[in-house]
Amino acid sequence: MTGVSYAEPLPAWRLTFYAPVASFRDPFFPGLTRGLPVPPPSTVRGLLAAATGAPYESLAFGMAAWSEGEGVDAETYHPIDAGGANPAVAGRVRAGKGGMTLRTRPFRADVHLTLWLPGPEGNRVARAFRRPVWGLRLGRLQDLVHLEERVEVALVPATEAVVGSALAPTTGHDVPYATVHRMAASISTDRMTSRWTDYLWCDAPAGRYPVRGAYEDTDYRKKGQALWLLEP
Repeated sequence: MTGVSYAEPLPAWRLTFYAPVASFRDPFFPGLTRGLPVPPPSTVRGLLAAATGAPYESLAFGMAAWSEGEGVDAETYHPIDAGGANPAVAGRVRAGKGGMTLRTRPFRADVHLTLWLPGPEGNRVARAFRRPVWGLRLGRLQDLVHLEERVEVALVPATEAVVGSALAPTTGHDVPYATVHRMAASISTDRMTSRWTDYLWCDAPAGRYPVRGAYEDTDYRKKGQALWLLEP
């Protein structure tokens, strides 16, 4: 029993990325520098749009992410005074008036990201990575990400598969130690509106488990991988 159905496989591209350092701020903790362990889907959509040059990419995709380490850095912040009633005097806030300050920034080290881009839209986006329009970053402007592999695969609908580090909907599986993270599924192009969604994520591979609404990449690391196609 493999847990794989006999439905028609879904053609897709599998892209793997590596970032030496990346930081994903949790916006639900304003005033605190709390980081997420994985990039939000909205961040990944920004990566796809950088490759294609489009304002926004709305295709469904599967993703898995993990990192080899983490740490905390110190950053210098320079608050800007908008000038109040006199915008002509706008500039940095002076020392002693709430000016320059140091804040901690959690970061992830040696970040690994795998994306599955299905169907014709996935084919279009995957081919754009041969010559990206913009620089590829994962999160902040200085967090460069490198494409390591781009291969064609077949995704098979599954009822049982290896639950690794893929993002899943909260109904996707019942791994007992999976954690729920609320993250931005998408952000409007004017950055005024975000859509928030809860996702399940395991910080360590969980082996084969029953899955719901999932596909399996049977060739992934020679042992299969459950993935879920995430809508914007």
